[in-house]
Amino acid sequence: MASTSGKKGTLDIGGRSQSKRMLGAPTRNVDLGNEEGVVVDGEIVPSSLAVLVPILRAALEIDEENPRVAYLCRFHMFEKAHTMDPTSSGHGVHKLKTYLLHKLEEEGELTEKLVERSDASELQTYYQQFYEKKIWDGEFTQRPEEMAKNVQIATILYEVLKSRVAPQSIEEKTKRYGEDVENKRGQYEHYNILPLYAVGVKPAIMELPEIKAAITALCRVDNLPMPILHATPVASNDDSTMPMKRLKKVNDVLDWVASVFGFQKGNVANQREHLILLLANMNIRNGAESSYQLHAETVEKLMATIFKNYESWCNYVRCKSNLRFLEDYDIQQIQLIYIALYLLIWGEASNIRFMPECLCYIFHHMCHEVSMILATNLSCVTGSAEPVGRDDEYFLREVITPIYQVLRKEARRNNRGKASHSNWRNYDDLNECFW
Repeated sequence: MASTSGKKGTLDIGGRSQSKRMLGAPTRNVDLGNEEGVVVDGEIVPSSLAVLVPILRAALEIDEENPRVAYLCRFHMFEKAHTMDPTSSGHGVHKLKTYLLHKLEEEGELTEKLVERSDASELQTYYQQFYEKKIWDGEFTQRPEEMAKNVQIATILYEVLKSRVAPQSIEEKTKRYGEDVENKRGQYEHYNILPLYAVGVKPAIMELPEIKAAITALCRVDNLPMPILHATPVASNDDSTMPMKRLKKVNDVLDWVASVFGFQKGNVANQREHLILLLANMNIRNGAESSYQLHAETVEKLMATIFKNYESWCNYVRCKSNLRFLEDYDIQQIQLIYIALYLLIWGEASNIRFMPECLCYIFHHMCHEVSMILATNLSCVTGSAEPVGRDDEYFLREVITPIYQVLRKEARRNNRGKASHSNWRNYDDLNECFW
């Protein structure tokens, strides 16, 4: 493996011995898509090594804050590039390695004079500080795009840390932080079609007027009562077991519904994309050309489609629909909240989807709770102006799992289809309980 220590010497890049005192090879500027739209410091990343771009982005982000850790990130990038293409046979690989070596030589001589402790200690200290400031605190204060970038940087930092620090020397607190970051990665990964939290230049699909119109409509949440969460800090200090009262971060109506009722993050991300695409497609069909606003007719049509069975269920069981619209709120906003609630219920319902009237029953009562929460001061529900947030698995644990357990128990009684139907109940039998 090539070395980039502070001593003079030679390094082999693809079989060609290069002096460490070389001048940087001529480079062309490549826009790596940083959020400010500024062309970065002349680095060249060939397409064959595109997976290394996040490491370079992480180094650029932390350059000013901690030059030594940024240096270690670039060194890790060079090592990975050399492992992926040891002979530098790929187009542009030799140029990238040459440039990195020149950059590392300059930074290494500078940062080695400034650092007073070992790289292992420096990495762990900085990683813990970055997590506590940008991940733990940022989850409730930053926009999704910022959190996506910070989670990506934290992932790279932990990767670099594990490559430079012996496993037995990694502190338990660092390991816990690393596990938490890994758990959060799924929330900010790109979903099927819409890269909502893409780091860097926005893909073309995100610039379409109909997509922007749908996102803008869903993001109107400033007037909603924000849920609070009783959380336990991850930090291992003396107060680590003391609960903290924190406002949950709410970016759109799906986040708000999920915070109130406790839906899983993966379900929320999936249904967010689902709803945005439904609204965008219907908006185009309604003739909203180059418009950044949703037509009222778009949401009304979607409401009629989604709640057709619910309205029929209400008529059949002779109960009043809980789709109520308060005067203090915009009608379209409330419509989108109800649609989001139903999609989130459906997305997490598992086998309960085969019991549509049961879903109507669940939605009916949760819809009523939404109306009460949105009512003035919420005095009749909680006595507080803020709804209490629930954890991400609350709905699955408290609503879906008990019903599923009944279904599972009945399925086991059928003796693999040999038992008489009078001895066990199927989906239709159980569904009749709800109409």
